[in-house]
Amino acid sequence: MNRRNSLNFSGGPGVLPETVLQQVQDAIQEVPGVGLSLLGISHRSDWFAAVVAEAEANVRKLLGLGDDYHVLLLQGGATQQFSMVPMTLLRGKTEAAQYLHTGYWSSKALPEARREGPMQVAWSGESCGFTRLPVDSELDFSAQAAYLHYVSNETVEGLQFQRVLGRDDVPRVCDMSSDFLSRPCEAERFSLIYAHAQKNLGPAGVTLVLVRDELIRDITDDLPGFLSYGVQARAHSNYNTPPVFAIYVTLLVTRWLLHDIGGVESMDVINRCKAATLYGLLDASDGFYRGRAAPQDRSLMNVAFNLRTAELEQRFLAEALAAGFSGLGGHRAIGGLRASIYNALTLQSVQELAGFMQDFQRRCP
Repeated sequence: MNRRNSLNFSGGPGVLPETVLQQVQDAIQEVPGVGLSLLGISHRSDWFAAVVAEAEANVRKLLGLGDDYHVLLLQGGATQQFSMVPMTLLRGKTEAAQYLHTGYWSSKALPEARREGPMQVAWSGESCGFTRLPVDSELDFSAQAAYLHYVSNETVEGLQFQRVLGRDDVPRVCDMSSDFLSRPCEAERFSLIYAHAQKNLGPAGVTLVLVRDELIRDITDDLPGFLSYGVQARAHSNYNTPPVFAIYVTLLVTRWLLHDIGGVESMDVINRCKAATLYGLLDASDGFYRGRAAPQDRSLMNVAFNLRTAELEQRFLAEALAAGFSGLGGHRAIGGLRASIYNALTLQSVQELAGFMQDFQRRCP
């Protein structure tokens, strides 16, 4: 693998597995057994129908889900889901939906819900600068809520829930864009899960949505077909021209997770080793590196941290880039530094970054 690609710590798009990159490179020239470039195959072909069917089956197998869930491969990113969810589940309702406001991305979902119906912010971390997540005693979930919505992993602030939230008698809706298929998630306890692909699943251009059939079976909506989960489910994600390239790459990533990694449980072990390597270094640095998130809420996907001055952070970024490490700048909303260690980023790459960080600390007074 190209060294620069293997040391890509960007918040997204993230690095893809080396074996997947090689297969994609070959498929751009000619898909095996088809004789055409991946970029020129019709979305109405039998080959693409088989791609979608296998991708759906692989996701169900990875999560242990039955046929009572639809697996949709949609467009529009998580941003479109901020709107589709309340359009479908909140429009015309008198019961409020409950939302958790835990960081940058969850804040983007709030105004979209308010457009469609009553919405309550059940907890907000704004007063603490989004440096921690709520404990159970701070949460009061309503049995009458239309649904509960939260983000499982906040990529900007480096916060991740380590438990399933909410009531089993209220639909759970979760944005898992940055940690989907990175660990077991008790998916059967959620009514709707969505995740855009460009963190752990594939390239930008496709968003995976899991939706329980009973959630949408009896809904009679007046939404455009493109924005209707029911229409998309009946069309098997082929309602209009879908992103064939991105969906095919996503299929290859699910194969990699199943056959090369051995499933999400094995992926979780690897991801915990990667995270422990960096958080251990932060904690042992005597305050030179300062982790942003409360230790109990640290993300396994996004390690957000700071140095003592902005000038030192800029020096760190410049020297890291020169050494081959890319994507270590923090999100524009909060600055600082961030190492995103998504599924395909190897433990070896994380260990190389840790070595660089130790050396940088030794060289800086």
